[in-house]
Amino acid sequence: MYAAFLGLGMSVGILGPTFQDLATNVNRNISSLSLIFVGRASGVLCGSMIGGILFEYMNHVLLLGLSMLATSAGLYLIPFCKTAALLIIVMSVFGAAVGVLDTGANVLILALWGDKGAPHMQALHFSFALGAFLVPLLAKLALGTTVSAENHTEPDLHHPALNRSPEADPDLLFAAPDDLNLLWAYASVGTYIFVVSVFLFALFFKKTSKHEKSAASAQESRRAKHHKALLCLLFLFFFFYVGAEITYGSYIFSFATTHVGLEESEAAGLNSIFWGTFAACRGLAIFFAACLQPGTMIVLSNIGSVVSSLFLVLFDKSPLCLWIGSSVYGASMATTFPSGISWLEQYTTISGKSAAFFVIGACLGDMAIPAVIGILQGQYPDLPVVLYTCLGSAIFTAVLFPVMYKLATLPLKNEDQKALSSSSRL
Repeated sequence: MYAAFLGLGMSVGILGPTFQDLATNVNRNISSLSLIFVGRASGVLCGSMIGGILFEYMNHVLLLGLSMLATSAGLYLIPFCKTAALLIIVMSVFGAAVGVLDTGANVLILALWGDKGAPHMQALHFSFALGAFLVPLLAKLALGTTVSAENHTEPDLHHPALNRSPEADPDLLFAAPDDLNLLWAYASVGTYIFVVSVFLFALFFKKTSKHEKSAASAQESRRAKHHKALLCLLFLFFFFYVGAEITYGSYIFSFATTHVGLEESEAAGLNSIFWGTFAACRGLAIFFAACLQPGTMIVLSNIGSVVSSLFLVLFDKSPLCLWIGSSVYGASMATTFPSGISWLEQYTTISGKSAAFFVIGACLGDMAIPAVIGILQGQYPDLPVVLYTCLGSAIFTAVLFPVMYKLATLPLKNEDQKALSSSSRL
Protein backbone atom coordinates (compact mmCIF):
# COMPACT_ATOMS: atom_id res chain seq x y z
CA MET A 1 0.00 0.00 0.00
CA TYR A 2 2.88 2.39 0.70
CA ALA A 3 4.35 1.63 -2.73
CA ALA A 4 0.92 2.15 -4.31
CA PHE A 5 0.41 5.51 -2.60
CA LEU A 6 3.91 6.61 -3.59
CA GLY A 7 2.86 5.98 -7.19
CA LEU A 8 -0.45 7.70 -6.57
CA GLY A 9 1.34 10.84 -5.41
CA MET A 10 3.62 10.73 -8.43
CA SER A 11 0.72 10.25 -10.86
CA VAL A 12 -1.21 13.18 -9.38
CA GLY A 13 1.81 15.47 -9.04
CA ILE A 14 3.20 14.98 -12.55
CA LEU A 15 0.47 17.07 -14.17
CA GLY A 16 1.81 20.39 -12.85
CA PRO A 17 5.37 20.22 -14.24
CA THR A 18 4.17 18.82 -17.60
CA PHE A 19 1.08 21.00 -18.09
CA GLN A 20 2.75 23.32 -20.62
CA ASP A 21 4.02 20.36 -22.65
CA LEU A 22 0.59 18.73 -22.70
CA ALA A 23 -0.95 21.99 -23.91
CA THR A 24 1.63 22.18 -26.69
CA ASN A 25 0.98 18.55 -27.57
CA VAL A 26 -2.74 19.21 -28.21
CA ASN A 27 -2.12 22.62 -29.83
CA ARG A 28 -3.97 24.59 -27.15
CA ASN A 29 -3.07 27.34 -24.69
CA ILE A 30 -2.93 26.74 -20.97
CA SER A 31 -6.05 28.68 -20.04
CA SER A 32 -8.25 26.75 -22.47
CA LEU A 33 -6.84 23.44 -21.22
CA SER A 34 -7.52 24.10 -17.54
CA LEU A 35 -10.62 21.88 -17.81
CA ILE A 36 -8.38 18.85 -17.43
CA PHE A 37 -8.16 19.68 -13.71
CA VAL A 38 -11.97 19.67 -13.52
CA GLY A 39 -12.05 16.44 -15.51
CA ARG A 40 -9.58 14.76 -13.20
CA ALA A 41 -11.37 15.96 -10.06
CA SER A 42 -14.73 14.79 -11.45
CA GLY A 43 -13.19 11.41 -12.21
CA VAL A 44 -11.80 11.12 -8.67
CA LEU A 45 -15.25 11.98 -7.32
CA CYS A 46 -16.97 9.29 -9.40
CA GLY A 47 -14.21 6.77 -8.70
CA SER A 48 -14.56 7.30 -4.96
CA MET A 49 -18.31 6.63 -5.14
CA ILE A 50 -17.91 3.56 -7.35
CA GLY A 51 -15.00 2.23 -5.31
CA GLY A 52 -16.89 2.62 -2.05
CA ILE A 53 -19.67 0.38 -3.41
CA LEU A 54 -17.39 -2.16 -5.09
CA PHE A 55 -15.31 -2.63 -1.95
CA GLU A 56 -18.40 -4.02 -0.25
CA TYR A 57 -18.68 -6.84 -2.79
CA MET A 58 -15.22 -7.43 -4.33
CA ASN A 59 -11.90 -8.61 -2.98
CA HIS A 60 -10.02 -5.52 -1.80
CA VAL A 61 -6.63 -6.52 -3.18
CA LEU A 62 -8.06 -7.46 -6.58
CA LEU A 63 -9.91 -4.15 -6.90
CA LEU A 64 -6.81 -2.19 -5.90
CA GLY A 65 -4.74 -4.11 -8.45
CA LEU A 66 -7.26 -3.32 -11.19
CA SER A 67 -7.32 0.37 -10.22
CA MET A 68 -3.51 0.48 -10.32
CA LEU A 69 -3.54 -1.17 -13.73
CA ALA A 70 -6.08 1.39 -15.01
CA THR A 71 -3.99 4.23 -13.55
CA SER A 72 -0.91 2.89 -15.33
CA ALA A 73 -2.82 2.63 -18.63
CA GLY A 74 -4.05 6.21 -18.25
CA LEU A 75 -0.52 7.50 -17.71
CA TYR A 76 0.66 5.74 -20.87
CA LEU A 77 -2.23 7.13 -22.92
CA ILE A 78 -2.06 10.79 -21.79
CA PRO A 79 1.02 11.77 -23.88
CA PHE A 80 -0.53 10.17 -27.00
CA CYS A 81 -3.69 12.33 -26.87
CA LYS A 82 -3.61 14.88 -29.72
CA THR A 83 -6.90 16.70 -29.01
CA ALA A 84 -7.97 18.59 -25.91
CA ALA A 85 -11.34 16.82 -25.69
CA LEU A 86 -9.73 13.38 -25.77
CA LEU A 87 -7.15 14.45 -23.18
CA ILE A 88 -9.90 15.61 -20.83
CA ILE A 89 -11.78 12.31 -21.28
CA VAL A 90 -8.66 10.23 -20.62
CA MET A 91 -7.86 12.41 -17.61
CA SER A 92 -11.38 11.80 -16.24
CA VAL A 93 -11.01 8.02 -16.57
CA PHE A 94 -7.56 8.28 -15.00
CA GLY A 95 -9.08 10.27 -12.13
CA ALA A 96 -11.73 7.58 -11.59
CA ALA A 97 -9.01 4.94 -11.18
CA VAL A 98 -7.18 7.23 -8.75
CA GLY A 99 -10.41 7.70 -6.75
CA VAL A 100 -10.88 3.94 -6.39
CA LEU A 101 -7.28 3.55 -5.21
CA ASP A 102 -7.52 6.47 -2.79
CA THR A 103 -10.65 5.10 -1.15
CA GLY A 104 -9.56 1.47 -1.19
CA ALA A 105 -6.11 1.96 0.31
CA ASN A 106 -7.56 3.76 3.34
CA VAL A 107 -10.14 0.99 3.81
CA LEU A 108 -7.55 -1.77 3.51
CA ILE A 109 -5.20 -0.17 6.07
CA LEU A 110 -8.13 0.06 8.50
CA ALA A 111 -9.15 -3.53 7.73
CA LEU A 112 -5.62 -4.72 8.50
CA TRP A 113 -4.95 -2.66 11.64
CA GLY A 114 -8.28 -1.28 12.85
CA ASP A 115 -8.07 1.39 15.56
CA LYS A 116 -4.36 0.53 16.08
CA GLY A 117 -3.42 1.66 12.60
CA ALA A 118 -2.67 5.35 13.20
CA PRO A 119 1.11 5.07 12.43
CA HIS A 120 0.35 3.01 9.35
CA MET A 121 -2.23 5.52 8.15
CA GLN A 122 0.29 8.33 8.61
CA ALA A 123 2.89 6.32 6.68
CA LEU A 124 0.39 5.73 3.87
CA HIS A 125 -0.29 9.43 3.41
CA PHE A 126 3.39 10.29 3.84
CA SER A 127 4.06 8.02 0.85
CA PHE A 128 1.61 10.09 -1.19
CA ALA A 129 3.27 13.36 -0.16
CA LEU A 130 6.71 11.92 -0.92
CA GLY A 131 5.61 10.88 -4.40
CA ALA A 132 4.15 14.32 -5.13
CA PHE A 133 7.38 15.90 -3.85
CA LEU A 134 9.70 13.68 -5.92
CA VAL A 135 7.86 13.70 -9.25
CA PRO A 136 8.80 17.30 -10.23
CA LEU A 137 12.45 16.25 -9.92
CA LEU A 138 11.77 13.27 -12.16
CA ALA A 139 9.92 15.44 -14.67
CA LYS A 140 12.75 17.95 -14.67
CA LEU A 141 15.29 15.21 -15.41
CA ALA A 142 13.12 13.85 -18.22
CA LEU A 143 11.99 17.16 -19.70
CA GLY A 144 15.17 19.14 -19.25
CA THR A 145 14.36 22.87 -19.02
CA THR A 146 10.58 22.54 -18.79
CA VAL A 147 9.11 25.20 -16.52
CA SER A 148 6.50 24.12 -14.01
CA ALA A 149 3.11 25.27 -15.18
CA GLU A 150 1.88 25.28 -11.57
CA ASN A 151 4.07 28.24 -10.73
CA HIS A 152 4.38 30.01 -14.08
CA THR A 153 1.07 29.81 -15.89
CA GLU A 154 0.02 33.42 -15.78
CA PRO A 155 2.41 34.88 -18.42
CA ASP A 156 1.29 32.23 -20.94
CA LEU A 157 -2.46 32.47 -20.47
CA HIS A 158 -3.13 34.37 -23.68
CA HIS A 159 -0.41 32.91 -25.89
CA PRO A 160 -1.50 29.92 -27.95
CA ALA A 161 0.66 26.86 -27.62
CA LEU A 162 1.86 26.10 -31.13
CA ASN A 163 1.90 22.50 -32.27
CA ARG A 164 5.45 21.40 -32.81
CA SER A 165 4.35 19.52 -35.91
CA PRO A 166 2.42 22.01 -38.11
CA GLU A 167 1.77 19.38 -40.77
CA ALA A 168 -0.06 17.12 -38.32
CA ASP A 169 -3.62 16.05 -39.16
CA PRO A 170 -6.00 18.17 -37.00
CA ASP A 171 -8.44 15.22 -36.87
CA LEU A 172 -5.79 12.85 -35.52
CA LEU A 173 -6.76 11.55 -32.07
CA PHE A 174 -3.83 9.37 -31.04
CA ALA A 175 -0.21 9.82 -32.06
CA ALA A 176 3.22 9.73 -30.49
CA PRO A 177 4.14 13.12 -28.98
CA ASP A 178 6.67 15.24 -30.87
CA ASP A 179 8.62 15.63 -27.65
CA LEU A 180 9.52 12.08 -26.61
CA ASN A 181 10.75 13.38 -23.25
CA LEU A 182 7.09 13.98 -22.35
CA LEU A 183 6.40 10.34 -23.14
CA TRP A 184 9.33 9.14 -21.02
CA ALA A 185 8.17 11.22 -18.04
CA TYR A 186 4.70 9.66 -18.03
CA ALA A 187 5.90 6.19 -19.05
CA SER A 188 8.37 6.00 -16.17
CA VAL A 189 5.66 6.70 -13.58
CA GLY A 190 3.22 4.41 -15.41
CA THR A 191 5.76 1.58 -15.43
CA TYR A 192 6.36 1.91 -11.70
CA ILE A 193 2.62 1.76 -11.01
CA PHE A 194 2.28 -1.26 -13.32
CA VAL A 195 4.96 -3.12 -11.36
CA VAL A 196 3.12 -2.40 -8.10
CA SER A 197 -0.13 -3.70 -9.64
CA VAL A 198 1.64 -6.97 -10.50
CA PHE A 199 2.53 -7.44 -6.83
CA LEU A 200 -1.10 -6.75 -5.85
CA PHE A 201 -2.34 -9.37 -8.31
CA ALA A 202 0.21 -11.81 -6.87
CA LEU A 203 -1.18 -11.15 -3.39
CA PHE A 204 -4.71 -11.76 -4.65
CA PHE A 205 -3.88 -15.34 -5.58
CA LYS A 206 -2.84 -16.08 -2.02
CA LYS A 207 -5.74 -17.43 -0.01
CA THR A 208 -7.17 -15.17 2.70
CA SER A 209 -6.67 -16.81 6.07
CA LYS A 210 -9.57 -17.63 8.36
CA HIS A 211 -7.96 -15.44 11.02
CA GLU A 212 -8.21 -12.37 8.77
CA LYS A 213 -11.84 -13.16 7.99
CA SER A 214 -12.77 -13.58 11.65
CA ALA A 215 -10.96 -10.35 12.56
CA ALA A 216 -12.85 -8.50 9.83
CA SER A 217 -16.19 -9.86 11.00
CA ALA A 218 -15.36 -8.82 14.57
CA GLN A 219 -14.58 -5.31 13.41
CA GLU A 220 -17.89 -5.00 11.56
CA SER A 221 -19.78 -5.23 14.85
CA ARG A 222 -18.40 -1.90 16.11
CA ARG A 223 -20.78 0.88 15.13
CA ALA A 224 -21.39 4.15 16.97
CA LYS A 225 -24.96 5.20 17.75
CA HIS A 226 -24.43 8.41 15.77
CA HIS A 227 -22.54 6.76 12.91
CA LYS A 228 -24.22 8.70 10.10
CA ALA A 229 -23.99 12.02 11.92
CA LEU A 230 -20.26 11.48 12.51
CA LEU A 231 -19.74 10.71 8.82
CA CYS A 232 -21.59 13.90 7.83
CA LEU A 233 -19.50 16.01 10.21
CA LEU A 234 -16.28 14.39 8.96
CA PHE A 235 -17.50 15.12 5.42
CA LEU A 236 -17.70 18.83 6.32
CA PHE A 237 -14.42 18.68 8.22
CA PHE A 238 -12.53 17.30 5.21
CA PHE A 239 -14.39 19.60 2.80
CA PHE A 240 -12.98 22.71 4.47
CA TYR A 241 -9.62 21.18 5.41
CA VAL A 242 -8.74 19.92 1.91
CA GLY A 243 -10.23 23.04 0.30
CA ALA A 244 -7.98 25.29 2.39
CA GLU A 245 -4.93 23.09 1.79
CA ILE A 246 -5.34 23.08 -2.01
CA THR A 247 -6.29 26.78 -2.08
CA TYR A 248 -3.14 27.83 -0.24
CA GLY A 249 -0.90 25.55 -2.26
CA SER A 250 -2.43 26.73 -5.55
CA TYR A 251 -2.62 30.49 -4.92
CA ILE A 252 0.33 31.28 -2.67
CA PHE A 253 2.61 31.83 -5.68
CA SER A 254 0.37 34.42 -7.36
CA PHE A 255 -0.50 35.97 -3.98
CA ALA A 256 3.17 36.41 -3.09
CA THR A 257 4.01 38.04 -6.43
CA THR A 258 0.99 40.37 -6.71
CA HIS A 259 0.11 41.19 -3.09
CA VAL A 260 3.51 41.01 -1.36
CA GLY A 261 5.71 41.87 -4.34
CA LEU A 262 8.09 38.91 -4.23
CA GLU A 263 10.11 37.85 -7.24
CA GLU A 264 8.91 34.75 -9.07
CA SER A 265 11.91 32.72 -7.88
CA GLU A 266 11.16 33.64 -4.26
CA ALA A 267 7.48 32.89 -4.69
CA ALA A 268 8.32 29.48 -6.15
CA GLY A 269 10.51 28.83 -3.12
CA LEU A 270 7.59 29.81 -0.89
CA ASN A 271 5.43 27.23 -2.64
CA SER A 272 8.15 24.61 -2.19
CA ILE A 273 8.60 25.28 1.52
CA PHE A 274 4.86 24.88 2.11
CA TRP A 275 4.76 21.44 0.46
CA GLY A 276 8.21 20.53 1.80
CA THR A 277 7.23 21.05 5.45
CA PHE A 278 3.92 19.34 4.65
CA ALA A 279 5.73 16.20 3.43
CA ALA A 280 8.37 16.31 6.19
CA CYS A 281 5.79 16.48 8.99
CA ARG A 282 3.82 13.63 7.47
CA GLY A 283 6.99 11.59 7.75
CA LEU A 284 7.56 12.61 11.37
CA ALA A 285 3.89 11.87 12.14
CA ILE A 286 4.57 8.17 11.62
CA PHE A 287 6.60 8.21 14.85
CA PHE A 288 4.35 10.68 16.67
CA ALA A 289 1.29 8.52 15.95
CA ALA A 290 2.90 5.67 17.89
CA CYS A 291 2.79 7.66 21.15
CA LEU A 292 -0.01 10.20 20.56
CA GLN A 293 -3.72 9.56 20.08
CA PRO A 294 -5.21 10.62 16.71
CA GLY A 295 -7.49 13.09 18.50
CA THR A 296 -4.50 14.74 20.18
CA MET A 297 -2.76 15.11 16.83
CA ILE A 298 -5.87 16.69 15.30
CA VAL A 299 -6.10 19.20 18.16
CA LEU A 300 -2.42 20.12 17.77
CA SER A 301 -2.85 20.47 14.01
CA ASN A 302 -5.93 22.67 14.44
CA ILE A 303 -4.12 24.94 16.90
CA GLY A 304 -1.15 25.26 14.57
CA SER A 305 -3.40 26.02 11.59
CA VAL A 306 -5.36 28.72 13.45
CA VAL A 307 -2.24 30.39 14.88
CA SER A 308 -0.25 30.34 11.62
CA SER A 309 -3.16 31.50 9.43
CA LEU A 310 -3.96 34.30 11.92
CA PHE A 311 -0.28 35.27 11.84
CA LEU A 312 -0.40 35.38 8.05
CA VAL A 313 -3.52 37.58 8.03
CA LEU A 314 -2.10 40.04 10.56
CA PHE A 315 1.24 40.40 8.74
CA ASP A 316 0.14 39.77 5.16
CA LYS A 317 2.55 42.35 3.69
CA SER A 318 5.69 41.04 5.36
CA PRO A 319 7.83 38.65 3.26
CA LEU A 320 9.55 37.21 6.35
CA CYS A 321 6.22 36.52 8.06
CA LEU A 322 4.97 34.92 4.84
CA TRP A 323 7.93 32.51 4.87
CA ILE A 324 7.48 31.65 8.55
CA GLY A 325 3.71 31.38 8.33
CA SER A 326 3.81 29.18 5.21
CA SER A 327 6.22 26.71 6.76
CA VAL A 328 4.22 26.46 10.00
CA TYR A 329 0.92 26.26 8.12
CA GLY A 330 2.23 23.46 5.89
CA ALA A 331 3.49 21.54 8.93
CA SER A 332 0.17 22.02 10.73
CA MET A 333 -1.91 20.77 7.81
CA ALA A 334 0.17 17.63 7.27
CA THR A 335 -1.33 15.12 9.70
CA THR A 336 -5.00 16.14 9.78
CA PHE A 337 -6.40 13.89 7.04
CA PRO A 338 -4.87 10.55 8.11
CA SER A 339 -5.46 11.42 11.79
CA GLY A 340 -9.12 12.10 11.07
CA ILE A 341 -9.58 8.66 9.52
CA SER A 342 -7.75 6.92 12.37
CA TRP A 343 -9.70 8.91 14.96
CA LEU A 344 -13.10 7.90 13.55
CA GLU A 345 -12.05 4.23 13.35
CA GLN A 346 -11.68 4.26 17.16
CA TYR A 347 -15.42 4.74 17.54
CA THR A 348 -17.01 3.14 14.49
CA THR A 349 -15.86 0.77 11.77
CA ILE A 350 -15.23 2.52 8.44
CA SER A 351 -16.55 0.50 5.51
CA GLY A 352 -15.92 1.14 1.83
CA LYS A 353 -19.06 3.27 1.50
CA SER A 354 -18.15 5.28 4.60
CA ALA A 355 -14.62 5.93 3.32
CA ALA A 356 -16.00 6.93 -0.08
CA PHE A 357 -18.36 9.41 1.59
CA PHE A 358 -15.69 11.48 3.34
CA VAL A 359 -13.30 11.16 0.39
CA ILE A 360 -16.09 12.71 -1.71
CA GLY A 361 -16.21 15.57 0.81
CA ALA A 362 -12.48 16.11 0.33
CA CYS A 363 -12.89 16.03 -3.47
CA LEU A 364 -15.71 18.56 -3.39
CA GLY A 365 -13.62 20.87 -1.20
CA ASP A 366 -10.75 20.44 -3.68
CA MET A 367 -13.04 21.50 -6.54
CA ALA A 368 -15.28 24.15 -4.98
CA ILE A 369 -13.21 26.27 -2.60
CA PRO A 370 -10.27 27.06 -4.94
CA ALA A 371 -12.71 27.92 -7.75
CA VAL A 372 -14.71 30.31 -5.54
CA ILE A 373 -11.56 31.90 -4.12
CA GLY A 374 -10.21 32.46 -7.62
CA ILE A 375 -13.34 34.45 -8.48
CA LEU A 376 -13.32 36.44 -5.23
CA GLN A 377 -9.63 37.24 -5.50
CA GLY A 378 -10.25 38.64 -8.97
CA GLN A 379 -13.07 40.86 -7.68
CA TYR A 380 -11.16 42.04 -4.59
CA PRO A 381 -7.49 42.13 -5.69
CA ASP A 382 -6.41 44.35 -2.79
CA LEU A 383 -7.63 41.96 -0.09
CA PRO A 384 -5.77 38.79 0.98
CA VAL A 385 -8.79 36.60 0.20
CA VAL A 386 -6.64 33.45 0.19
CA LEU A 387 -5.43 34.10 3.74
CA TYR A 388 -8.94 34.95 4.96
CA THR A 389 -10.16 31.65 3.55
CA CYS A 390 -7.43 29.67 5.28
CA LEU A 391 -8.14 31.40 8.60
CA GLY A 392 -11.89 30.85 8.28
CA SER A 393 -11.42 27.16 7.43
CA ALA A 394 -8.98 26.70 10.31
CA ILE A 395 -11.44 28.24 12.79
CA PHE A 396 -14.31 26.15 11.40
CA THR A 397 -12.42 22.85 11.69
CA ALA A 398 -11.10 23.79 15.16
CA VAL A 399 -14.67 24.39 16.37
CA LEU A 400 -16.13 21.38 14.55
CA PHE A 401 -13.78 18.76 16.01
CA PRO A 402 -14.91 19.16 19.67
CA VAL A 403 -18.49 18.73 18.44
CA MET A 404 -17.46 15.55 16.62
CA TYR A 405 -15.61 14.29 19.71
CA LYS A 406 -18.61 14.92 21.96
CA LEU A 407 -20.91 13.12 19.55
CA ALA A 408 -18.54 10.17 19.19
CA THR A 409 -18.16 9.67 22.95
CA LEU A 410 -21.88 9.87 23.77
CA PRO A 411 -22.42 6.11 23.34
CA LEU A 412 -19.39 5.26 25.47
CA LYS A 413 -21.33 4.89 28.70
CA ASN A 414 -22.56 1.94 30.72
CA GLU A 415 -23.61 -0.96 28.44
CA ASP A 416 -22.24 0.64 25.30
CA GLN A 417 -18.83 1.18 26.87
CA LYS A 418 -18.72 -2.46 28.05
CA ALA A 419 -19.72 -3.66 24.58
CA LEU A 420 -17.02 -1.53 22.92
CA SER A 421 -14.39 -2.75 25.38
CA SER A 422 -15.39 -6.35 24.73
CA SER A 423 -15.21 -5.80 20.98
CA SER A 424 -11.78 -4.18 21.29
CA ARG A 425 -10.43 -7.09 23.35
CA LEU A 426 -11.84 -9.54 20.80
